[in-house]
Amino acid sequence: MSRERPTLKTVAELSGLAVATVSRALANDPKIAEATRARVAAVAESIGYEPDRAARRLRTGKTMVISLMLDPHFEILGFGNALLVGLTSALEGSGYNLVVTPHFSDVDSLTPLRHIATNRQADGFNLTRTGPFDSRVRFLLEHGFPFVSHGRTEFTEPHDWVDFDNETFAYKATQRLVEQGCRKICAILPPASLMFRQHLRYGLMRAVRESGVDFDIPEAVTLDSSIETISAWARELAGSTDRPDGFICPGEASYLAIRSGYGEHGLLPGEGFHAVSKSISGILAHIDSGTDTVHENVEEAGRMMAQQLVARLQNPDQASVQELQPVDLRFNDG
Repeated sequence: MSRERPTLKTVAELSGLAVATVSRALANDPKIAEATRARVAAVAESIGYEPDRAARRLRTGKTMVISLMLDPHFEILGFGNALLVGLTSALEGSGYNLVVTPHFSDVDSLTPLRHIATNRQADGFNLTRTGPFDSRVRFLLEHGFPFVSHGRTEFTEPHDWVDFDNETFAYKATQRLVEQGCRKICAILPPASLMFRQHLRYGLMRAVRESGVDFDIPEAVTLDSSIETISAWARELAGSTDRPDGFICPGEASYLAIRSGYGEHGLLPGEGFHAVSKSISGILAHIDSGTDTVHENVEEAGRMMAQQLVARLQNPDQASVQELQPVDLRFNDG
């Protein structure tokens, strides 16, 4: 004999509260006392209560779904994993479910977003890898659809975002390489379509103007190039007389590719060249403990993005929130 599915009424009877109070408590309504919300949540968990999302959507017009647009490119796999951990941990207990929508760099990212928004398949979006005048951001702003982006844009209309201070990262990284005696610094930058390329370039050029050091921004490879492509490029570059001896790598994979290509010419980290690399996973500390790395806390960025979006969904008229994550400089000096 099958067991009947627990309902709101079941939770209300067991907790001794009205159905309306239970509903608001499970929705994490701040007007309901925290102790009451905790008691209702405990009862619901103990009996395996799961809200009927279809019924709730009919009743409230809400899907209780947040869509994450994520590019599965190899260089940002660590980024994606860390972001998911942060997002899901912050959404726990909020009633919202996270759905990941893959978005490949060579495909128009507006098409899947427009489909989801037009068909009301999600209540809000988390976006990654924004462009200066990102078509996704433009669409969502024009249609008043809630979203939080990881990355800024150049739109005059403010919107919610979380970003890493890439300008300071590139500036400090260049200074560090100059201090180590590098005569020519090469920065592996993202494609021109991405906003954080501008921020990285601003930081690099500010330090270059101050120090007078020679620099190179290659056109043959970008942060999105494959490891094989960057490695082959670095191998050829290492054989030239005017090769760079300092590298700024905004990703771990690009650093590993350069290390491989230069290594084939016997040029080793700390000897044949120096590098400063952004690190998300911490893997570089186990490969080259002497390499300078700057940690980008993407997990914390995910938490902030989720919190911002839930707050926006609960209060659509609140002022836009922008969070710029500081650079945690921990260079190796010993």
